[in-house]
Amino acid sequence: MALAHTLGFPRIGAKRELKIALESFWRGDSEQHQLQTTGSLLRQRHWQQQIDAGLDFVTVGDFAWYDQVLNTLALLGAIPERFKFKPSELTLSDYFTLARGSDKLHAMEMTKWFDTNYHYLVPEWTSNTTFEGGVNWLYEELTEAQKLKHPTKVVLIGPLTLLYLGKIKANADQTKLKHALDLLPRVLAAYQNVLKRLQQLGVHWVQIDEPILSLDLASEWLNAFLPSYNLLSQNAPKLLLATYFGAVNDHADLLHSLPIDGIHLDLIRGQNQLAAFTQNWPTGRVLSAGIIDGRNIWRADLDNCLEQLQPLHHQLGAQLWIAPSCSLLHVPVDLNNESTSITLDAEVKSWLAFATQKLNELALLKSALGTDRDALNSDVRQQFSDARIALDKRKKSARIHNNIVQNRLKELRTSDAHRQSAFAERIAAQAEKWQLPLFPTTTIGSFPQTKQIRQSRAAFKRGEIDNLTYLNQMRDEIRHVVEQQEKLGLDVLVHGEAERNDMVEYFGEQLWGYAFTEFGWVQSYGSRCVKPPIIYGDVYRPEAMTVSWSQYAQSLTSKPMKGMLTGPVTMLQWSFVRNDQPRSTTALQIALALRDEVQELEQAGIGMIQIDEPAFREGLPLKQKEWAAYLNWAVHAFRISSCGVTDQTQIHTHMCYSEFNDILPWIAAMDADVITIETSRSDMELLEGFGEFNYPNDIGPGVYDIHSPRIPTVLEMEKLLRKAREVIPDARLWVNPDCGLKTRNWPETIEALKNMVTAAQLLRAEVTKEKLQEQAQ
Repeated sequence: MALAHTLGFPRIGAKRELKIALESFWRGDSEQHQLQTTGSLLRQRHWQQQIDAGLDFVTVGDFAWYDQVLNTLALLGAIPERFKFKPSELTLSDYFTLARGSDKLHAMEMTKWFDTNYHYLVPEWTSNTTFEGGVNWLYEELTEAQKLKHPTKVVLIGPLTLLYLGKIKANADQTKLKHALDLLPRVLAAYQNVLKRLQQLGVHWVQIDEPILSLDLASEWLNAFLPSYNLLSQNAPKLLLATYFGAVNDHADLLHSLPIDGIHLDLIRGQNQLAAFTQNWPTGRVLSAGIIDGRNIWRADLDNCLEQLQPLHHQLGAQLWIAPSCSLLHVPVDLNNESTSITLDAEVKSWLAFATQKLNELALLKSALGTDRDALNSDVRQQFSDARIALDKRKKSARIHNNIVQNRLKELRTSDAHRQSAFAERIAAQAEKWQLPLFPTTTIGSFPQTKQIRQSRAAFKRGEIDNLTYLNQMRDEIRHVVEQQEKLGLDVLVHGEAERNDMVEYFGEQLWGYAFTEFGWVQSYGSRCVKPPIIYGDVYRPEAMTVSWSQYAQSLTSKPMKGMLTGPVTMLQWSFVRNDQPRSTTALQIALALRDEVQELEQAGIGMIQIDEPAFREGLPLKQKEWAAYLNWAVHAFRISSCGVTDQTQIHTHMCYSEFNDILPWIAAMDADVITIETSRSDMELLEGFGEFNYPNDIGPGVYDIHSPRIPTVLEMEKLLRKAREVIPDARLWVNPDCGLKTRNWPETIEALKNMVTAAQLLRAEVTKEKLQEQAQ
């Protein structure tokens, strides 16, 4: 009989219990033991859910206080040396300093986990990096599960993936490690110690995640797998090597050659890769079939899944394991917590499956394998029938298609994706209109979302205050934000986004074709959670979404006020997207809705409009041969949204926490007048590529990290700006934070922005002095 398991389960909690406990601990409102109790209760609950669903193992090691990569570093003792923590004595407070920084230390760099919206903390490799062992948290969690009599499977990030995801940093003496693989002997010795200890603790299976196999790997990385796993397989539990996020059939021969006991394949992202593996499947080796989508929330087509699995079961029997395509970290916890409402009605809800429901889908498939359909018990037959009916109803629903949207797609012209003039002409017209100083200062959009703002928004949503009262409360917040920006001396202002719950959800709530959940939270990083909208049908904008707020804010100041929108690619990437049409079509529908909003903002007198695309690179396929197709439609969607305005209207965009250097031609092709990017955690490293590429338009590299409570000094920001000046001409350099300020409090926001404005003013004075000296000569 086949077995069922999951590669990982969401750790944040169905109602964000871990987030609440973390933030309480960080504020000093609770003790460490209270945080640890919350973590233990969540682990136990999630393990019990896996057992109750009928899975054959509980997964241990998928829990992390902040990030699974950071947990792995803490386990191995590979702490960045600049923090000067003793790995074996690492405390939770030290761990959070690594993730969030402190008054004296920058946090570790953060970037996207492959092509997801989850962010991991980037390992820092130097020639001095050690892997001599660290915290015992994993072993303690294992003992916790064993005491509950659960059958366990431990999950670890693989050694090659860990090395690959890190960045080489200079030592204190400025020498550098030549290649991350130079650390391989050390890291393998550390993994051998971990595996040996797990074996001693009675672990029979360890899942080792090597998702880098879905990438275009250089030969030196591929060649490292066989010798690495030859070592790891000695004196170790059985090893299940897990690949996901794409097909790995190009590496079938390599994977077959490894001395491992099982392989997990993602059959959602790599639907056609099975044939490359099953023809010569080794006797006794497990095939874990990732048949349930671990990254989207639609109910599975159980009949289709069963049809794919039956031949495998016939061939492999008990060697077949059934699993989600990847960890369920990327989906919400439990659909049963959702009440049917206007935002998520009964029809749309019947089409969905969250993590808990996906466990049940696995169990259903397991129970149906190898059994004649008529021999299934009545409950299983009914659940298969219910899934079939829901799928049929979704396909036939009249809510899916909108003729207005379909007709607009047909009417699109090539000229709709082009500005009236080239950038040089536009920027001259904009400069004449705005008369901004050198190094203009601005922010990315949001300002602190205070408790009062959240309470007002919640009260309005519950119907406890009327529309006029809510409008006046939000206008008071906007007035306060504008006044603070003018006091600080910022050059280009924003309205602060007090009325917005989330940069995607806010817009989705005003568009047709979207549905929303109450508890559909997904972890983005640390305690930061998002509640992705659900795109179930054609996207259409029935009325203006932001115009009145921006118009009111502009009435309060003579300085330029940016209109703030979320771009089509990010709206797509940060939603759960319908799977019945190409993603490119859905992106274009969103772009048309945003185009209407951009044009109405311009007509309302808003002359600067920021269309944020922080997820632009996130959507990039993992295989380079597939890049061009994605980038072409992504750029096209952005340009459709942004190109319907006059030359004088300045289009901004924002991108963060991604590596941009390999897609710079496409970023330039977006043709935004100004791009702001995250660069402070990388010490302006990300900006170097823009300079080498000779990026043609204006750039605002972030000069401080808003995800850390640390407030950088004027000198630190000035230093970063000087680095920026080395690659970006003064006339095209803007000054801004890395990202929006909604997660920060007002005192630290004021102090940080004050320092930022001062740094810009000092540079202006320096340039003025230089010019006067040149004139004098």
